[in-house]
Amino acid sequence: MHPNLIRCVKFFKPSKDSRQTIILTDDRYTYRVTWSEEDQEYVGLCIEFPSLSWLAPSPEEALAGIRSVMAATVADMEENHEPIPQPLATRRYSGRFMVRVPPELHRRLALEAAEASVSLNRLVSAKLTHTTPPHLNG
Repeated sequence: MHPNLIRCVKFFKPSKDSRQTIILTDDRYTYRVTWSEEDQEYVGLCIEFPSLSWLAPSPEEALAGIRSVMAATVADMEENHEPIPQPLATRRYSGRFMVRVPPELHRRLALEAAEASVSLNRLVSAKLTHTTPPHLNG
């Protein structure tokens, strides 16, 4: 298990009753379930709360466990008037972000874009999406 993850299974064990009473009414968080070779169990994760995890023998139980832990965590944060992370799914993205690259890479990309008669932005966007700009198709 990753050293920064809290092994919630040791601190919180949802029962059938707690899953029914401690659930998020509008759960839009991003979950992932993966196999942990080290723990020999499935681990449930929530992207917005990277320090939380849940170990279980099946993927379904890992997902149910992390969702229950999330609900309890959010309830606790609300009770203590702590800021609650916004789900990634509900965030608005502008389509703009700045990336710093070494000067030589910047130069190489600028030359490639000029040779293809496309903007540097269009070339980099195409590379990030693994597509070929129309002018580079041959």
